[in-house]
Amino acid sequence: MIQRRLLLAAAPSLLAAPALAQSWPDRPIRLIVGFPAGSVTDSLARMIAEPLGRELGQPVVIDNRPGGNGVVGTMALKGAAPDGHTVGILSVTNGALNTYLVRNLGYDPIRDFTPIGFLAEAPYVLVVNPNNPARTTADLMEQARRRPGALTFSHGNASSLIGTELMNRTAGVSMLPVPVRGGPDALTEVMAGRIDCTLTDLVAGLTQVRDGRVRALGVTSREPTPLAPDIPPIARDVPGFELIVWFGVSAPANTPAPVVSRFNAALEKVLGSAELRERLGRLGYAPRSMPPTEWQRFLQGQITDLTRLAREVGLEPS
Repeated sequence: MIQRRLLLAAAPSLLAAPALAQSWPDRPIRLIVGFPAGSVTDSLARMIAEPLGRELGQPVVIDNRPGGNGVVGTMALKGAAPDGHTVGILSVTNGALNTYLVRNLGYDPIRDFTPIGFLAEAPYVLVVNPNNPARTTADLMEQARRRPGALTFSHGNASSLIGTELMNRTAGVSMLPVPVRGGPDALTEVMAGRIDCTLTDLVAGLTQVRDGRVRALGVTSREPTPLAPDIPPIARDVPGFELIVWFGVSAPANTPAPVVSRFNAALEKVLGSAELRERLGRLGYAPRSMPPTEWQRFLQGQITDLTRLAREVGLEPS
């Protein structure tokens, strides 16, 4: 009798789960991007939005909320209703590095969000103004050695900051960081000649390289990227250097499991499309799918590893 009563009590929730999965989504899905239009995160979001919307049967609308190295947008995601109609991108910056670099951070990437799945990873490219005589990363490092503390680098997010500080430390030089609003602004400062160099997203950097507005010195991956095989890895001149940026999708905490499961299945189908993979590859992204539990473990591991790295290169919370 007790078991029967328990089954009867559980019946409404057991029936509700399939019904929820079938009825969701019943309106457009908002995809929050905590970085400005034109940033690497924004570019990726716009690439997946249309095919993901087709798969889910509702439009996926990009909502850019830049500011505070992704904090503004991530806080907006935290405060959204956990009904599956608002999701956001967690990247190496707002998903991992901010937990160490931002004092009194208003969110916890693990506790405050429900994992949905991984998206992609990509390298950065190191660029200088075309008037700079440096032709290689080694040339730039030699400039920095001859003029300690005189060269500057712009950064619009924490991953670019830590990447350049890692290059500083590995090469034994000291270039000064200049924070700006986002990756596009960091690149603009170099094009204008106000800043010496920056690590920028691959496609934006290559576009400006082709237009003659900046010169590429190296990529942050250990191997040349197929998108620009003529640009050598920074590690050729700074042995041991590597920086890969990554992106995943999460929802507010307590988003229902049936919604998460269906969203992840749609995401995996989209990322498995040969056409989309080819398009993402042209922009320097390597798509990779993960189930929610694996994405959560990956995120936790990155928080641990990048916190250690930030401490090693001497960065302090602010």
